[in-house]
Amino acid sequence: MEKAKVYFTREITPEAMIRLYEALGVKLEGKAAVKLHSGEVGNQNFLRPEFMKPMVDYVKGTIVECNTAYEGKRSTTREHWETMKLHGWTGIAEVDILDEEGEIELAIPEGQRIQKNFIGDHIGKYDSMLVLSHFKGHPMGGFGGALKNISIGLASSHGKAYIHGAGNVEEIWTSDHDSFLESMADASKSIMDYFGEKIAFINVMKNMSVDCDCCAVAEDPAMADIGILASLDPVALDQACLDLVYASDDPGRDHLLERIESRNGIHTIEAAAGIGVGSREYELAEL
Repeated sequence: MEKAKVYFTREITPEAMIRLYEALGVKLEGKAAVKLHSGEVGNQNFLRPEFMKPMVDYVKGTIVECNTAYEGKRSTTREHWETMKLHGWTGIAEVDILDEEGEIELAIPEGQRIQKNFIGDHIGKYDSMLVLSHFKGHPMGGFGGALKNISIGLASSHGKAYIHGAGNVEEIWTSDHDSFLESMADASKSIMDYFGEKIAFINVMKNMSVDCDCCAVAEDPAMADIGILASLDPVALDQACLDLVYASDDPGRDHLLERIESRNGIHTIEAAAGIGVGSREYELAEL
């Protein structure tokens, strides 16, 4: 597989994000979904609506999210809508909770651990998708980026439990860890197959706590912000973000890397590349 193109800027502004998107040379036609993280109530690190709004407006997008599979203020549709309003998302764009009315099943013939994925059935309303991911640590995955955002992030509440349990919802928190990471990779393949060439990715390396935006109680970031990256390849994009963390001389780097390495975070990228989600080989173009 040829090297993917990844665009990078150290400027962390809404305008820079739009420039990176334009550099991709893709036009997300029709009704565009914008997948981002609504942020758990209490979390201080999630990227705010005012930062995301210009990019959402640029693609005339609808913000989409799915309910969670754990306790919190996003586990039911009612509470998730309340959170969307509380955090200001409904004030900047149309919002759609994809699994509000049910789910659909996507087949994953190449799946290593799971051969099906469950996502909110509202996905059928959209022709294209822009995935705006906050790159940071994660308590289970080691890190969260583009791959996590289209696997766990787009799965329905039931689908999240299915991925976590590597195909067994009863083992949501007790499944083999690498099998869970491989299941995330499998789920990401189903989304790439679903949208084909009508999906693009942007990762924002800001507020990089070891904890995810899904944590109501999260650690403050120990590492300095790095920048924004964009690609049409989620594997290359996440790999480039990891490489930038490793290459950093910031004193907080090791704290974030301990979280990533202790959870074998790289394995999600390895597994996704192994089934053709994307390529770990990339060309970085700094703008």
